[in-house]
Amino acid sequence: EGRSGAERRAGGAGSSRARLSPGAVASRRAAAAGEVGRGGRAGFAGQVGAGEESRRAGCAAGMVQQEPAGAAALAGEAAAAMAEVRLSRRRWAVVLLFSSYSLCNAFQWIQYGSINNVFRHFYGVSAFAIDWLSMSYMLTYIPLLFPVAWLLDKRGLRLIALAGSALNALGAWVKLGSLRPHLFPVTVLGQVICSVAQVFILGMPSHIASVWFGSHEVSTACSIAVFGNQLGIALGFLVPPVLVPNVKDEEKLAYHISIMFFMTAGVATALFILVIIVFKEKPPHPPSRAQALIQSRPTEEYSYVQSILRLLRNANFLLLMVTYGLNTGCFYALSTLLNRMVIHHYPGEEVNAGRIGLTIILSGMAGALISGIWLDRTKTYKQTTLVVYIMSLVGMVVYTFTLSLGHLWVVFVTAGVLGFFMTGYLPLGFEFAAELTYPESEGTSSGLLNVSAQVFGIAFTIGQGQIMDYFGTKAGNLLLCSFLFLGTIMTAFIKAELRRQQANLDNEQT
Repeated sequence: EGRSGAERRAGGAGSSRARLSPGAVASRRAAAAGEVGRGGRAGFAGQVGAGEESRRAGCAAGMVQQEPAGAAALAGEAAAAMAEVRLSRRRWAVVLLFSSYSLCNAFQWIQYGSINNVFRHFYGVSAFAIDWLSMSYMLTYIPLLFPVAWLLDKRGLRLIALAGSALNALGAWVKLGSLRPHLFPVTVLGQVICSVAQVFILGMPSHIASVWFGSHEVSTACSIAVFGNQLGIALGFLVPPVLVPNVKDEEKLAYHISIMFFMTAGVATALFILVIIVFKEKPPHPPSRAQALIQSRPTEEYSYVQSILRLLRNANFLLLMVTYGLNTGCFYALSTLLNRMVIHHYPGEEVNAGRIGLTIILSGMAGALISGIWLDRTKTYKQTTLVVYIMSLVGMVVYTFTLSLGHLWVVFVTAGVLGFFMTGYLPLGFEFAAELTYPESEGTSSGLLNVSAQVFGIAFTIGQGQIMDYFGTKAGNLLLCSFLFLGTIMTAFIKAELRRQQANLDNEQT
């Protein structure tokens, strides 16, 4: 009688389960979890015998009167501990479908820049105007992140997936209305719609991985989700020059552009239909104990504003946010200005400049996938992140001092190594942030990382471009090297508080 109500409940439940067969235990555990998930602690009490049930229900009622907050927390922990953890076969279809419409959106981002001169001739506008078609993706993301992250927390994953894929398809169809030289504003409108779709896509990989995948495969799933975006950029370098040759006749050029736009719109629409059919809010059962804890939390206890404030008070996450922005911002600047750098040292090599960009993306895709698999096997988030950051710095230094040697094959090699580590860092940042900020929403933490990357990307692109104009390409690249060195030092000070892994471990032991 001297024990607490919680201990009496645990003891009663344990003795009851001891008298049951394993099959009966599993059956009653699932039933109890369902009752608790519907908000009833009486369901938790109901898993024991009829005589014990009456006494324990009265005890639980007394606890509600005396300690309502503690009882609610206890009920949530009980629901998480008793929830059946099971992986859904649908999870691979979900992540591959997300990766596919992310690919389509990334393709639409780069399809103008990869044939800048062709669109400049067709629409009769400046190169700067075509560049802004790509820059719109960065500018749109910054103000729309928080509304979309709030929508994710309030309305869920399926609505975000539907909105992202629908806007991606809508933007592709709007572009079909811009097949005349005087209709450049229409293609701008289509690209802006696609840039809004990107806000519903870019921060989702870690959230989808956490909601649908178990703790032993969550990093691999995140890498696959990021993989699609990178593959879309690679196809954006490859496909447009093939579909849209540089011809002078405007009618023929409009015909070739229409083929590319029609194919893109058709694929985007098919993917939107698949999202409607395949994409679900979450699996029937939580895939991990950490996810079970989140799902058992009462919705009224969660505040989006308080979540952001907690993230901004998390010193380790703030360090990661800055270092992620520095690394990814350098990658954005390097990709944007790559053509100018290569042409400056190797005149007339426009085709190879595009191939070097493709090499960066393809090697980066391999790096992202390998990083995710390595994290799932080792869980060494801090060590892996630091090593990849150091190698990104080394790759940038080597690229800077070998670019002007006059050997194009050397540029291919150094750019490939640089892309392997820089792009391989993307899923590392997402997953490390999810660990440092658990149980906060992965969509919010990933979104803040992406905002940091967009801000630094715009600043580095403008700054490096100005330095290259006045002091040359080596000086511009040394600017990026200095910021990567700063990011490496800051990464070393991040304390590896792996909260999500600890939650899984604690619940397994419980």
